[in-house]
Amino acid sequence: MRPWSAALLLLHLVAGPLNAEISASFVHASGTFLSNPHDLKLTPDGRYLFVSDVGNDRIAILDPQTLELIDAFGEDHQSGTHDIDFDASGRAYVADTHNNRVVVYSISGTKASRIAELTTRIRGPEGVLAHPNGRIYVAGAWSNNLVVFENGVAVDELPGLSAPHDIELAANGSDIWLADAGNDRILLLSEGLAVKTELDRESYGFNGVRYMDLLDDGSLVAADKNNHQVKFIAADGRLILVLGDGEPGRGPDRFRTPEGVELRGSDLWLSDSGNDRVVRYRLILSP
Repeated sequence: MRPWSAALLLLHLVAGPLNAEISASFVHASGTFLSNPHDLKLTPDGRYLFVSDVGNDRIAILDPQTLELIDAFGEDHQSGTHDIDFDASGRAYVADTHNNRVVVYSISGTKASRIAELTTRIRGPEGVLAHPNGRIYVAGAWSNNLVVFENGVAVDELPGLSAPHDIELAANGSDIWLADAGNDRILLLSEGLAVKTELDRESYGFNGVRYMDLLDDGSLVAADKNNHQVKFIAADGRLILVLGDGEPGRGPDRFRTPEGVELRGSDLWLSDSGNDRVVRYRLILSP
């Protein structure tokens, strides 16, 4: 899919959105208790924001409104924690990257208890998705593959990737989006791992695209790490908004190597990883 020429893409990045369908207003940022935070996820009830706090080898639990630290877990056994997802039963799946595993937890409020782990065929997992089909999809950033687990057993694999990161459920509730970071692209895959669509560097200017989430209308929001930007891509492929001017910085609409993305309604949370903080935005949709 190549909806933009290189010239139009460059114009968009310099001048801002080519249409005014959506805008984002900075609300506030977290304090100084995080170290290189990566992906983040609201609990199913929306009460807590779980943050993969890489430099502190833990999941930090924040109040999603105030961004204050409430609790944490994993410091005694995690190493280089990168991603987290929840299944339909509320179990948490944590990409424990430097330990080459995904750790499964039962969750009660802010307390977590280890119940299982996934290790087969994966090295350096940095993305995990608990799919509604009951399978767990894991992106091995060091093994350059995507491995599918069912009942704890590896049952499928997509090799030949380059440092894959986030995996997110597509709007149809079946397909999955995969950030193939080392190849500067995002792939839309069937749940059986067939490639259906490619969003590539030539069309979107990606440079190390990392973690993602989707708006209610199916638009994709992706952290384009090495461009220090967050990009909004409509369901029809149009690039509709870019946060960040392409230079590293700190402050409203300025990022340094952003990684994590989480959306719930009009609220957007981003891990501004190089600045050791989580930032909250309010999205504004125009008619």
